Amino acid sequence: MDKPSDNPADPFKKALAEATKVLADDPDMAVSYSVDPPGMNKDGVRLPQISRRMTKDEVLLARGIADTYAMRRKYHDQGTFNRYSPQGELAREIYEAMEMARCEAVGAHDMPGTSKNIDARIASEAARRGYSEITEASDAPLSAAAGYMVRQMATGRDLPEGADNIVDLWRGYIESQAGETLSGLDETLRDQTAFAKFARRVIEDLGYGDQLGDDPDGDDDQSEDDAEEQDSQDDDQPDSQGDDQEDGEDAEAAPDQSQEQQQDESQAQVSMDEMADAESGEETELPDGEAPMDPPVPPQHSDADPGYKVFTAANDEEIRADDLAEPIELERLRAYLDQQLDPLKHAVGRLANKLQRRLQAQQNRSWEFDREEGILDAGRLARVVANPTTPLSFKVERDTEFRDTVVTLLLDNSGSMRGRPISIAAICADVLARTLERCDVKVEILGFTTRAWKGGQAREKWLAEGRPQMPGRLNDLRHIVYKPADAPWRRARTNLGLMMKEGLLKENIDGEALEWAHRRMANRREARKILMVISDGAPVDDSTLSVNPANYLEKHLRDVISMVEKRKLVELIAIGIGHDVTRYYNRAVTITDVEQLAGAMTEQLADLFDNDPRARAKIVGLKNAS
Repeated sequence: MDKPSDNPADPFKKALAEATKVLADDPDMAVSYSVDPPGMNKDGVRLPQISRRMTKDEVLLARGIADTYAMRRKYHDQGTFNRYSPQGELAREIYEAMEMARCEAVGAHDMPGTSKNIDARIASEAARRGYSEITEASDAPLSAAAGYMVRQMATGRDLPEGADNIVDLWRGYIESQAGETLSGLDETLRDQTAFAKFARRVIEDLGYGDQLGDDPDGDDDQSEDDAEEQDSQDDDQPDSQGDDQEDGEDAEAAPDQSQEQQQDESQAQVSMDEMADAESGEETELPDGEAPMDPPVPPQHSDADPGYKVFTAANDEEIRADDLAEPIELERLRAYLDQQLDPLKHAVGRLANKLQRRLQAQQNRSWEFDREEGILDAGRLARVVANPTTPLSFKVERDTEFRDTVVTLLLDNSGSMRGRPISIAAICADVLARTLERCDVKVEILGFTTRAWKGGQAREKWLAEGRPQMPGRLNDLRHIVYKPADAPWRRARTNLGLMMKEGLLKENIDGEALEWAHRRMANRREARKILMVISDGAPVDDSTLSVNPANYLEKHLRDVISMVEKRKLVELIAIGIGHDVTRYYNRAVTITDVEQLAGAMTEQLADLFDNDPRARAKIVGLKNAS
């Protein structure tokens, strides 16, 4: 008999899995729970992990994602979807968003109980992407607005906060361009083929008809017409024109003639090349023993994984925080940060003072005795008075290990950190930097995100070049230096307010950020280097993952971590906020509540600085204890 589980979330997870199978009308569908991003494939669905606390928000989100996938499983046919899918990137995104909205709307009609759950999913998505803070239509994704608008028109339900904002920003344009077409929405909802054609008309109305590609319904008829027209043209066309292209029947009828013609053209081209070389004075033959030079080897973008590709790094940037905002704005953002977290600052301050006392206590006890010269040892004073020539009566202050130390705090600046997580991370980094500076420990504070959602200029270049396969990383990086290690805290204090700036937090490519931080530390002169990573999720960049393997960024992160830990130039530790980082890092701790961040940061740093080897060894056991 199976032992009953002691996790209070297990009964709910089991019930949700069974309900998802029923809604999808697929009893064999696999349902799993993971800290990885939710997803669906032909075998089953992956839902977000549910903690033991089972908060209302995470339960509603899990149910909403489960219902969305169940509706798509039940009402969606991938073959039909692929047949009518546009070729252009933006058109395909609009098409995908409208199809998801159709499945959710049909499900809401048939099973009204799913509507509230899906609203929770949309609200979470809008909050994570910061839709409520967008003020310009150009900053809001048209595809998301079109999908939300279709769902609103089909169900009559109000949209959650954030989603309603981007729909309002685009509503005037969408209605003016495609309002007449959208009036026929209800007639197509239950017929995916009819809806696919309807979606293509909407996309054309919105001005993206050039991205639709060929009409799938006209392929057969058009191919027959093209064949007849081509035959007619071939019959009328004289052979003397010497076109580069010949139809297959002519090539088969006169293979010798075709071969002779090709040889003549090749010889003519060689002769022309030789004449050009002779006129320019260049040699046409290489000296004996030399071979043509190989093309230059493309730059390696990662020391950890030579096979890791970056489509273009031309638009990546490493930038100081004070270059991303005016001084007045930084002051305002810093004041806002202090105001938001005034109660928390005292708690963090107490923890920081505790850390400082532990470090200073080590400093006070760090003496070397029995020295020939130095400071007179008060414990030997009586002996010295009795015999001034007594040797070994002096002491020398020992350089403590952490005085020759640099600490780097690498903060995840992705959109999922928006709100309280990024605020607490900023204030903790600020207070710890101030504390360690008092103890002569240099601190560097870095952040990482991307310059745009879903690709930016890198993706535009990829589209312009014809969308080559497997392009590698496909977004523009933004690596931010909030506080250089050699800069005093007072000069960098206002920079941390930048994390409160609207629109700064976007997507996260952790592997390259970690490699960047490691490279900065490796070049420093300090004997001991500590790198602390604070993140709330696995690396996610929609643009990159849409055209590469699903684990492309995660694999690179694992490779970088392995490289850093093997080289041992840097002591690496990670703190995951609601995200299990112990599966990536050997030294890691996971906290379930962002309020625990201050305590986790100070305790781990204190253990790392502890002179007792046994105390420092505790950090290695974090993975099993968390």
